[in-house]
Amino acid sequence: MQKNKLGHHLLSLARYYSRVAPPPPAYADPVIRVSNNVAYLGSPKQGPKPRQLLSLPPFPGHHLPGKNSATGRVTAISWLKYYFDEISDSAIQSHFNKGLVKIESSNPNAADSFIERDGQMKSLRKIKHNEVMEVGARVWVPVSIAETRVSRRFDCIPSGTLHPNADEIDYLRRLVKYKDYAILVLNKPPKLPVKGSLPVHNSMDALAAAALSYDYDEGPKLVHRLDRESSGLLLMGRTKESISHLHWLFNDINPAKSSCKAWNDACDAKFQRYWALVIGTPKENEGLIRSPLSKILLDDGKTERVILAQNVGLEPSQEAVTEYRVLGPMINGCSWVELRPLTSRKHQLRVHCAEALGTPIVGDYKYGWFVHRQWKQMPRVDIEPRTGKPYKLRRPEGLDVQKGSVLSKVPLVHLHCRELVLPNIAKSLPLLSNNAETLSPGLSGKPDLLRFVASMPKHMKISWNLMSSYLV
Repeated sequence: MQKNKLGHHLLSLARYYSRVAPPPPAYADPVIRVSNNVAYLGSPKQGPKPRQLLSLPPFPGHHLPGKNSATGRVTAISWLKYYFDEISDSAIQSHFNKGLVKIESSNPNAADSFIERDGQMKSLRKIKHNEVMEVGARVWVPVSIAETRVSRRFDCIPSGTLHPNADEIDYLRRLVKYKDYAILVLNKPPKLPVKGSLPVHNSMDALAAAALSYDYDEGPKLVHRLDRESSGLLLMGRTKESISHLHWLFNDINPAKSSCKAWNDACDAKFQRYWALVIGTPKENEGLIRSPLSKILLDDGKTERVILAQNVGLEPSQEAVTEYRVLGPMINGCSWVELRPLTSRKHQLRVHCAEALGTPIVGDYKYGWFVHRQWKQMPRVDIEPRTGKPYKLRRPEGLDVQKGSVLSKVPLVHLHCRELVLPNIAKSLPLLSNNAETLSPGLSGKPDLLRFVASMPKHMKISWNLMSSYLV
């Protein structure tokens, strides 16, 4: 009898090791596998890896808040819903239906899998959603149930019910480049809308209002905009006084100047500087673009497009002025260009590059569609063309991280607001409100101008690293 028990125990251990990590058969012959049109000779493909499990804390035994305590019973699905309160009930129920939720069992014969915890092997069995939890019972669920909360993080949700969790707030606050009591400066990532609307809820203004209020009753407000596809420095005001002065500062038609000379001088020094990668190269290395813009509707009656005004007097137009400077020679049909808008018009830089200069921005299919039809991704260069030596590319390996750069067949928009110079609003507000030329000792030592520089997004960094050695 004792021998039978020992044999059964050894058999259960053998079953455990065969389930979790089955060893490859010693007699297996090498097989031919094809990857990226290249044949390889190697061992047979490994089987599926064991599912990663996540352990919940032991069930405490007390009644859950909001539940009816008259029965004195807590089911397994109630315990999971209480622990994963941010995950939908249907997602939790589907894990029970698929038999993915398990509980530690003291009976090895009833177990269908094993797991190691605290150096000991624990047997697990499937649990139904209506089973009653016992004190100290430990439930195991797949990691996918926790990832459901992460995948739903960036879904469209109404701005009025936007409640970011700790990870979201930490991510948004890492975007903040500068913060004082008057303004907030962020480095906006690409593909994130700045202003929300009826179909757009997860916008920069809604996220900032919900997560970047800090110790203020209200969140910061937008004072200027960036396109959804572009990235870079975004300025927001934190008080009514600073928002009012920043709106005046970014208004193209400014009223009469203030009586404060320091404020007027700082306003004259304000500018934005963008970096862009364009297809082709401008005829002149630097210049000034003065091309008014007009808005039209396409044939569908819904899509709006910005074009260069024809100057015939029959259509409304807005003055648009942009300074540009070429940063280096054309490489693989592309050039890096520095843009400085002197007016703030919608899609001004994109239209001026595409139509006025004839060099659309890489990834801007809206205004450079015909040029992108002939787009060819940049080949992998191994030799420095000027020296003939091996070219040391500062780029990560693997195509997965090169998505969106010039190495991709479908690149993202290469337009980035890199530099911003503006008056020190926190220092200027006391002067403007009191109309005095004296400041407190704490403010007098601060600079009149603030300068910010933002790093480029990942896809532009890869393109820059590929081509920066050629820049002069």
